[in-house]
Amino acid sequence: MITQELHEKFLTNTDETGRFIVTSVRTGRIYYVEPIGDPHIEWGSVDPSNPKKLMHKKGDGKYSGSVPEKESLITEKNGFTKVTTLDKGTSPLAAIDWLDSKYSDKVTNG
Repeated sequence: MITQELHEKFLTNTDETGRFIVTSVRTGRIYYVEPIGDPHIEWGSVDPSNPKKLMHKKGDGKYSGSVPEKESLITEKNGFTKVTTLDKGTSPLAAIDWLDSKYSDKVTNG
């Protein structure tokens, strides 16, 4: 079981950690997402004159948007039971949609 303390810690400093939580409207299931790496991804805008080059804006690199694996909060010790590690380049939102499709719709009082 995920404690309130862990939930709050998970949502602390999210610009730096890249952590976020998704609650499925369809099933009511909660998905915790935590990018792992150092840095996780190189951000920028594609340069129209050279599509292989990224343009960087003021403040670029201020936050890493990920955590080193040793600082991960998504562990069995912290109450997570179904941990999924995605391949590099896989959208976490697409993975959540796929995982969520395996569950029945939540029951609502109508």
